[in-house]
Amino acid sequence: MKRIAILGSTGSIGRSALSVVEAHADRLQVVGLAAGTNVQLFAEQVSRLRPAVVGLATPEALDDLGHLCGVPAVRVAGAEGLVAVATHPDVDIVLCATSGTAALEAVLAAIEAGKTIALANKEVLVMAGAIVTEAARRRNVMLLPVDSEHNAIHQCLHGRPAGDVRRLILTASGGPFRGQSTEALEEVVPEDALRHPTWRMGPKITIDSATLMNKGLEVIEAHWLFGVPAKQIDVVIHPQSVVHSMVELIDGSVIAQLGVTDMRLPIQYAFSYPERWAAPLPPLDLTRLGRLDFHLPDHASFPCLRLAYRALDDEAGLPVVLNAANEVAVASFLAGRLAFTAIARVIEETMNAYRPGPARTLQDVRGIDLWAREYSHDLARRLELDI
Repeated sequence: MKRIAILGSTGSIGRSALSVVEAHADRLQVVGLAAGTNVQLFAEQVSRLRPAVVGLATPEALDDLGHLCGVPAVRVAGAEGLVAVATHPDVDIVLCATSGTAALEAVLAAIEAGKTIALANKEVLVMAGAIVTEAARRRNVMLLPVDSEHNAIHQCLHGRPAGDVRRLILTASGGPFRGQSTEALEEVVPEDALRHPTWRMGPKITIDSATLMNKGLEVIEAHWLFGVPAKQIDVVIHPQSVVHSMVELIDGSVIAQLGVTDMRLPIQYAFSYPERWAAPLPPLDLTRLGRLDFHLPDHASFPCLRLAYRALDDEAGLPVVLNAANEVAVASFLAGRLAFTAIARVIEETMNAYRPGPARTLQDVRGIDLWAREYSHDLARRLELDI
């Protein structure tokens, strides 16, 4: 029996993870759950799974939970709740499925406690890749990727050393605006950008997919997960989203991982690793695919991908700036205050204004993050639409 803690249980990844747990109730047990403020759904999850420890974003949310749910459990609010859930002594695997950077401290605390980390959150490694991976090495803790692309690469590598790798090839659906010109993108509104052609995800990650920033963040994440430099990480547009990613080895062989587009597969892989379990999903029918297309990304229309490569090449805190400015710009776009094409402008101008400093400690990282958020927020306000 593997005992699981889920940070972000009410989000799309968290709900898929609970589906995996319930499909393998003889092998998986939920010990801890943490979420934001969706108390109604969280109460249903707690009542059904009876975890030993729960966390919610605010004390008020915890009070509401108490009125809805009579299941006894340790209840903790805020950042301390994330840490309490992630470090509970009965937990074996911590799934980080939160969005943003709130769970960074909880992930580091879980590593120090010797927990296996199943990582579905890009921002943790984008912000603090060196700190997190060094802590995992020191504590001999596994970081298992849950993002479908990195999970695919993990399967393709199958423990091969970095020296065997010529390049990693991350696939991207291209989002809802694949093939559109910069001029057409200037007219995009949030409702358009939230219609992803393949995946059903939260609003922030869906916008990141539309700008290709999601793929840029994945390039940075892949660097830290697999020890491969940026020049050996490529991105290709693959509209069918059947090939989840590929690895080219030094002898020219290319190994690909294919599967149906369902996040329960990579989640189950992380929970079951190193074993393989049967999945309650339909198999991939190769005879019905028809064709598999691959194209180069359009860096002119989608500059966020280029900015991510620049951040990884320069490092010295620039990935933190990239991530923070992107979160601010995306939030402003979703609120209807910023043009779609201005997202990249906010990010690039914030990166240009940054004066590199050390990013060796969590305090350093949080300081850079705070500066970038304040700068990009002011910049976004100057670029606001006339509404």
